[in-house]
Amino acid sequence: MFEIVAYLYDSELVAKFQRKCGLFLVEAHPKTDNPLQDTDDTEIHIRKRCIRLNGHSVITKETLDNNSNDENEFTSNAQVYEVRNWLLHILFLVSASLGHEIFYITFLPCLHWNLDPFLCRRLVNMWALVMYIGQVLKDVLKLPRPLSPPVVKLESRVEAEYGLPSTHAIAATSIFFTLLLSAPSRVQFQFEVGLLVAVVMSGLVCLSRLYTGMHSALDVICGALISAVVMLITYPYWETFEVLQLTSPLSPIVALALPLFLCYTYPELDHYSTTRGDTTTIFGSAAGCSVGYWVNEQLGETFEPQGVLPVPLPSLTLAGLAMGTARFTLGVAALVLTRQVAKTVSLRVLCSWYRVPVHDREARRRKEIEVPYKFITYTLVGLVNCIVVNRFFILLGLL
Repeated sequence: MFEIVAYLYDSELVAKFQRKCGLFLVEAHPKTDNPLQDTDDTEIHIRKRCIRLNGHSVITKETLDNNSNDENEFTSNAQVYEVRNWLLHILFLVSASLGHEIFYITFLPCLHWNLDPFLCRRLVNMWALVMYIGQVLKDVLKLPRPLSPPVVKLESRVEAEYGLPSTHAIAATSIFFTLLLSAPSRVQFQFEVGLLVAVVMSGLVCLSRLYTGMHSALDVICGALISAVVMLITYPYWETFEVLQLTSPLSPIVALALPLFLCYTYPELDHYSTTRGDTTTIFGSAAGCSVGYWVNEQLGETFEPQGVLPVPLPSLTLAGLAMGTARFTLGVAALVLTRQVAKTVSLRVLCSWYRVPVHDREARRRKEIEVPYKFITYTLVGLVNCIVVNRFFILLGLL
């Protein structure tokens, strides 16, 4: 058993997968006549902007000709990579983006505005739960990410985070399979097709974490399993929780107080990591949405499909596509505007209170500043998403 775990955790396994997919690590040495020997006539693409990763300079994205005179940009520890299969490269980079903020702030609200707020509510609830479990496990287990070399690392933001479990795998598995389990009671579709889509999409996200060099196979497998176990345990109580969430007078208090408490008591590390900030972002969004759904229920305007459920999927017509695009564009613009205003105001107030410069990066990472400003910002984003945007659509005749 130990041998299997060690094999799945091995960095060389990740590097082998990368090479199978056409991604190769190229060692660059400074001040040589030809630092990049292109022996097989394959063009090597290099990013020229250097970032610091654990003391290594990583050269990242821009084409550098073999005859260029940029050798002085390299250091003895510089890393460059060669891409031989651009189709897989783009596919896995796009798949990896499904675990980032840009996906959450677009896909989940779009589902709310264009299909069914019920489904969005289910996804947000499960997403917040599994992501908190995954983030905490990372900082409790403290298992490092794959080593580079031999692995090519294509991301830098989360480098300071620990590896196991993969929260991309957790999020992808929970979102796509929660949607698969919840949708049959709301909309008519062929379950087998939905199952295939869920398997393919979550599988692509999981494999993208190997391709980008950010997780071992063990990290990814554990992430998917954790998500599956949490869903299996909680599934019988989904409806009961939603009734309490929408009808209990204590719901908005619990929705705000409990996540905020969990963010403040998040496990402390001996170095700064993005996990606490990301967890606060997720909990803030979920808290705002929860309060928003409760408010809509009290007002009797839930914006859910009317008639006998499950309803047929909306026809894909030019008029419907134009209407959906308009809702998506205006809705995302409203959320981005809310985020920017709330972030700016909350940061200025907190930095003024603690008497630190608003542009001091280290000060903004302090718990007493990072947690409240991110929680306030994303709680307001969630509230605007659930309460304001749909009413704005009604005023514009888009709903």
